[in-house]
Amino acid sequence: MPAEFLSAEHRAAYVSFIEVPSLSDLEKFFFLDSFDRNVIAQSRADSHRLGVAVQIGTVRYKGLFLEDPLAVPWPVVDYLAEQLGIGDASQVKKYAERPKTTYEHAWMIRDAYGYHTFDDTNSWSERQLTRQFRTFLHGRAWTHAEGPVALFEQSVAWLRRHRVLLPGVTVLERLVGSVRERADVRMYTVVTKQVRRADPHLPTALSDLLVVPEGSRISELEKLRQAPKRTSGTEMVRALQRVDNLAAFGLSRVAVSKVPVRRMKTLAKYGAGSKAPALDRLVEPRRTATLLAVTRSLEAEAIDDALDLFALLMATRLISPARRKSADERLRMLPRLERAFKLVAKAGRVLVDQLDLVDQEGADLDVAAMRAALVEKYHTVRPFLRLLGELKALSAAQGGRRVLAAVRRLPELSRRQVSKKPLLPREIDAALVTASWKRAVYANPDLPQGAVDRDAYVVCVLEHLLRALTIRDVFATPSLRWADPRAHLLAGARWESIAEDVLASLSLTDPVQEHLNGKVLALDAAWKQMDARLEEAGEDALVSVVTPAGGGRARLSVEKLGALGESESLAWLRAACQAMLPRIDLPELLLEVHAWTGFLDAYVHLADISTRMNHLPTSLVALLISEACNVGLTPVIKAGEEALTRGRLSHVDQNYVRAETHAAANAILIAHQGKVPIVASWGGGLLASVDGLRFVVPVKTINAGPSPKYYGYKRGITWLNAVNDQVAGIGQMVVPGTPRDSLYILDCLINLDAGPKPELVTTDQASDSDMVFGIFSMLGYRFAPRFADLGDQRFWRVELPDGTTSAYGVLEAIARNKLNTKKVIAQWPDMLRVAGSLVTNQVRAYDLLRMFARQGSPTPLGQAFAEYGRIDKTMHLLSMLDPMDSSYRRSLGKQLSVQESRHRLARKICHGNSGRIRQAYREGQEDQLAALGLVINAVVLWNSRYLSAIVDQLRAQGVPVKDEFVARLSPLGHAHLNCLGRYAIASSAPDKGLRPLGAAALPEVGAASAAVVDDDGV
Repeated sequence: MPAEFLSAEHRAAYVSFIEVPSLSDLEKFFFLDSFDRNVIAQSRADSHRLGVAVQIGTVRYKGLFLEDPLAVPWPVVDYLAEQLGIGDASQVKKYAERPKTTYEHAWMIRDAYGYHTFDDTNSWSERQLTRQFRTFLHGRAWTHAEGPVALFEQSVAWLRRHRVLLPGVTVLERLVGSVRERADVRMYTVVTKQVRRADPHLPTALSDLLVVPEGSRISELEKLRQAPKRTSGTEMVRALQRVDNLAAFGLSRVAVSKVPVRRMKTLAKYGAGSKAPALDRLVEPRRTATLLAVTRSLEAEAIDDALDLFALLMATRLISPARRKSADERLRMLPRLERAFKLVAKAGRVLVDQLDLVDQEGADLDVAAMRAALVEKYHTVRPFLRLLGELKALSAAQGGRRVLAAVRRLPELSRRQVSKKPLLPREIDAALVTASWKRAVYANPDLPQGAVDRDAYVVCVLEHLLRALTIRDVFATPSLRWADPRAHLLAGARWESIAEDVLASLSLTDPVQEHLNGKVLALDAAWKQMDARLEEAGEDALVSVVTPAGGGRARLSVEKLGALGESESLAWLRAACQAMLPRIDLPELLLEVHAWTGFLDAYVHLADISTRMNHLPTSLVALLISEACNVGLTPVIKAGEEALTRGRLSHVDQNYVRAETHAAANAILIAHQGKVPIVASWGGGLLASVDGLRFVVPVKTINAGPSPKYYGYKRGITWLNAVNDQVAGIGQMVVPGTPRDSLYILDCLINLDAGPKPELVTTDQASDSDMVFGIFSMLGYRFAPRFADLGDQRFWRVELPDGTTSAYGVLEAIARNKLNTKKVIAQWPDMLRVAGSLVTNQVRAYDLLRMFARQGSPTPLGQAFAEYGRIDKTMHLLSMLDPMDSSYRRSLGKQLSVQESRHRLARKICHGNSGRIRQAYREGQEDQLAALGLVINAVVLWNSRYLSAIVDQLRAQGVPVKDEFVARLSPLGHAHLNCLGRYAIASSAPDKGLRPLGAAALPEVGAASAAVVDDDGV
């Protein structure tokens, strides 16, 4: 019999009201229309009329009739009584005095509204409905691979939509459990059958991976799970050998297309989280199916790791050292150039002679010297040339076929003894030898006349390969991070089947010309408004057009925004809030937030089974503390307490804590954050910012990148996180190194954990491009980065739909650049397809942006997105530069300040190991920083609730707290929060309500300026 999986809370919510319905739910389920009133009118007594109304609303809301029909929240009764004109709602208490009356009315409602009984199969229509429900349930279980609770809730929703009265909770629970078991067995059987069909010996070969060879301490599977850590040629050899070992199984021969992709991914995650002995204990056909899913996933990961290592090796061991060496050469030349310049100046020969001198000394010093230094690094790449050239996972698009063909010849070139048989020009692809490489490839004085420098040519080909991989002209299959984005774009029947719904959700259903006309007119209106407001502002304008005295390009002079003043009343309020906030330890805070929200219930077992574990929230809090505070397990282990032993914490960490459960728990916190009364004063969740927080990674790993500015001589990662104006962290991702944020922002936004979809997205300076503006606009976002050089930006104008061009007065001097909308019109169908593929999560935005940009030579589709984005970019700039109103610019600055304050809170919490992340693998980094983001959201929610209570108490005491002051409070303060010490993980929260607020000894208004207020305004 299927195991029970519903908690006591789920069972209670199934058969009763556990909370008061929201206003929207009252209006949706308990509003009485004319038909409802006719049914209710069959009863004459007010108590019966109100009782029937309660039962009608209840069956719509819950999907069943309650055992006690009056066991509903009193606001529901009041809402119904008001609609029926019944002044005394308490009359409803007489309704249940005769029990049979409630049953008779329930049967009447069932017949009047056409409700069906779940197990009634007497009529043909009832049998059809039962068949439809079971078909839905089996289909959903097979295609969606969701947990039992989620499938149970989907079943309840289906029964409610089709007006089927819900059965007993145990009946439906067992039905859902049995259907899931059958779906699992079906998957194992199908996959194993396909494995045996591809190769009868493959199941045995996969099972052998679980055997520990003699003389070894780990199984072959565990060896294949070990990703490369060092950045060296020999490590690259091991990474490519790992790819070859996995490719030897020939997993591509196994046709699993009949199994939904989600199911295979879920099975692979289960296998990846299980040790070899646990997999060995699985029975057939489950073991073979699980091993296939695991090895298929490992093959893609191995290819990604090898290409990540190749890119890092080229950047850190070849290109960067060569660039530094060429820079040293250039610096040694500067004194000679300076002396020559003085002589030239005295003689009156200014520009031409200086250029001649540079040509004599070597016009391409930087590039040529760098290429020469690259050749010296040939010994670094030589060990893996054979394996790289023979890597079958690499494929190429049209633009990368020449490069891939040259890569395929690398094994032959590496074996060649060039001292005996020099390499000739006709034996290489001369088209790949660019001007900057010609000297190194063709002019080696140590080789015979006309011979090619083999070492230089090989490094030249590898540099072309890196560039081709970056823009996806060369790609890998199977792969997650280096795959071909073109193959994942929606096309043909797949695109046509969903295009209408997707485009409607993005408001892109109008014909392209009509759509562009609307944007062109909006841009024209923005220009005219800017011109009119400049004239109206006069000398008090915050912006002015400045033309250099001697002529030249006009630019905008922008007045810097000063800080907003702070009145004594606001300073007093902030100090009062700080004084009244209760002091609390971080573990106690997490347990208290769990008591409010139940967010720790989102951590379910990896195998989707119900837990019988006592005090699981205590173990989860200990793990969240160890990860978020970066202190490890030692400070949270307590040997005498079952929930805090090392073995218990290790078990919970392996089976409950992962990316999916972090996201599910975070979604609960985000939803509760939006319900706190004070949060509405800060925003509606429609403005968000995305920025990165950087962490040094001091361990050997390929999943961290160099950046001397942020990491010194070490490497690090960037934690890119999205925060809305309700101060909730709504999404995050981890990126190696310090890449341009704009390439990843869209991926972060498309995969939000929860919360309303932001309409306006801001980020810090140096993260913009015209193409990014275009893709953001297509997906329904307004991209609003903060520019460091507002006055020097390029502004764009466009012809009006009637072919005329408007005049913009004094702004004509800066409205010089003209948009080419013909490029947009020509590429519009493909632009729509790209937008649809992104919004349905078919492809990564990062890959598409790399492919479209082509390192400064954009494709036609990339040019179309850039032209389209210039409209939104110019409108954003004009809003930023409003000569009279700085509120738009201030709102963006305020949101970015919220992000910076959140980062300061993150630094306080993540204090262990000097704030350095000692995780070598990508999954470990993502899990640890996801835990940090979750803990920050819990702190923000706790602060928000207590700030709301403080404001309410002050107002109740007669203190005039203005709404504009409340809007400037911040829930990111942390002076009251203790994150240090050996952690006592036990709740000290009251059974009901909040903790007592701080002492009422508040600072006097006159002393507000001397009050101590922390950096985050609390």
